[in-house]
Order: sequence, then C-alpha cells, then structure tokens
Amino acid sequence: MKFSQANTISSPTQLWNVPPPSENSDVEFKQYASKLPPPSSFFELQQDCQRAVRLARKDGHKLLEVEFPPLPAAVLEMDDVSAYDVVQANLKLALDFSKGLLAGERDGSSLKKIALLFPDQAEADFAVEKAGSINPYPGVVISSLLSSEGIDDRYFKPEQIFLNLLGKREGSVKPVPDTDLYIILTASAQELPDVEALHKQEPDKTIVFFNLKLDVLRGDFGAPAFPKKEFQDRFLSRVKPVYYLRTRQYTRSTPKPPFMVNFQGCLFRAYPGQYQTLLDTGTGRYRRLVGSDIRPALGAFKEQLTDDLKSQGILDDEGSTLSFLRTGYKTTTWWEEERPEASKEWLT
Repeated sequence: MKFSQANTISSPTQLWNVPPPSENSDVEFKQYASKLPPPSSFFELQQDCQRAVRLARKDGHKLLEVEFPPLPAAVLEMDDVSAYDVVQANLKLALDFSKGLLAGERDGSSLKKIALLFPDQAEADFAVEKAGSINPYPGVVISSLLSSEGIDDRYFKPEQIFLNLLGKREGSVKPVPDTDLYIILTASAQELPDVEALHKQEPDKTIVFFNLKLDVLRGDFGAPAFPKKEFQDRFLSRVKPVYYLRTRQYTRSTPKPPFMVNFQGCLFRAYPGQYQTLLDTGTGRYRRLVGSDIRPALGAFKEQLTDDLKSQGILDDEGSTLSFLRTGYKTTTWWEEERPEASKEWLT
C-alpha cells in the first residue's frame, strides 16, 4: 500500500540498494538522514520511525514526538472516515511500532516493556477490545493515563462533563510498573497536563507523543478550560520531533491562466537529520528545496514553496507591496515566536 502519491525525491540519477552509513558515524548518518526521502510504504515508515526513536533515546532525549498521517491521503479525504477509524489505525500502528522497537533492542538493551497509554480507562478498554488483549504482544501493555479511585463501570459520567468545563479531570496519574517507554495516544489539549504529571513522576522514562497533532493542540492553549499558554513554554516545548511528516496544500491566484495554482509541500524530518522542505512535483515525487537544523515556521515553509514556484515561472513575483497584502505583517503563530521561557527542543 502506497503511503502517498508523492514519495520520493527527484534526482538525475537513481541509486538502488545503497546501504545507509553506520549509525555510529554521527556526521555521516546525519547527512544521510538529512536527505532521506519520505517513505513509500507504511512498512518503510515504521522502520524509519523506530530508528529515529532509537537514536534519540541513545542521545538521551526523553520527550519525543512522532507525527505522520495514520492513513493514506486518499483514505483520509473520504467522507465516511470517522474518528474511530483514525483511532484504530493509530492503535495498530502503535502496536507494530512497539513490537519493532522491542525486537530491535533485544541485544541487552534496557527497553523491556512499553505501555500504550490512552487518556482514560474507557478509551483504554476500547483499545483492549480492538487489540484482543491488554497484553497484545510480549512486553507491550495497554493502559490509561488516569486511574480512577475504586471501580466505576459507567460509560456516561455527568460529573466529568462539568469537570471538563473547568479544565479538570477525574482520577489520578499513576505510572505503569516496570515500564521503560510510554506511547501516548489520542490525547487532547486538555489531557496533555496528565502527560506532564507522568513525566514528573518518571523523569528518566521515555515518552513518545504518537500522532497527537501537537501543532493543532497548541492552538487551543489559553482558551477557557484549556491549558494556559505557559504550558507550551514549561513543558511542550521540551518535546523533540524525531519523526515528523506533515503535508500542506495551498492555492494561489494568478493574473493569467490558469488563474488558480494548487500546490502541495511536505515538511519532513527523521532524527538526527535536518528538517526538509519538499515540494510535490505532481509526478509522484517530492523535490527537496531547503534543509535546516531549525524547524521552519509554517509561514516560512509556505514562503519557501512559493519562492521556488516563482523561480520556475509558475507563480508571478508580485512585488513586496502585494506580497505584504497577501500575507500580512504576521506570518508566525504565537508559539513559533521567540519566547524566552521556552525550550529549543521542539525546534531542533
């Protein structure tokens, strides 16, 4: 199954079956990872994700982000795809990801047990039902971030609705015994503080934020019943994107035929490589435009794409005045701006 329509970087010559450099060679492997193309299948994606997390753990990073589309683009665009379809896809991907991590580190590694954590017990029970067991693989357990005091089998809890409006949640955060690595699934912005509480209790354990769309969740910070903006500075800015694949689609009007130009780009990073700005060439390939050690802001990413299209004559250079009227004076979100209290981990 193809991961996406555009999945390789165009090159004048194509090399096949060239082994990557040794992971022990930091400089050479970073150069290799900085030009790694997006995956052509979910199997290749899993291999790249596992390697990125393994290398980040080796370098001592504890808070890691893994982000990619959990379903092929054609499927995600279908009207009948529900949130449960996405949850089930992420569950399956997380199980395969965990199984691969454990299999790749059985040579004396400290990674013995992985816990897949859902926000609450009801969601964890749903995952157990779909996976067939609370322990779907040896060394993998499904659990929840919050543990309720006592037994409460109710599916509908009116008091929890009121607590959610106040930005509070019922239950307490308790670590899963003997866990070496946690994978957080389906957490919302309101539930991210529970992950922070888990990290405070187990600061030496690795926590992977798995397909949570953190960039979207950050946009809710500061609203009523959501974490304050300082939560980004205090905690979420410390989460390092080790595998990041996000596609963006844009439309640009032009004064001459075809009058409307649709284009798509991809921001891609596989640790320890650079962030790559890739342009969809429309031929089933991506073309690498820019590589950077610092993650570009969304506005800068779009500008990199349009600048390349202008250099090819596909878009007209409108001049500084029209460009300013089109984009405005502000091209970054509040969390992308320089914030003295924030960590640089989420940018590097």
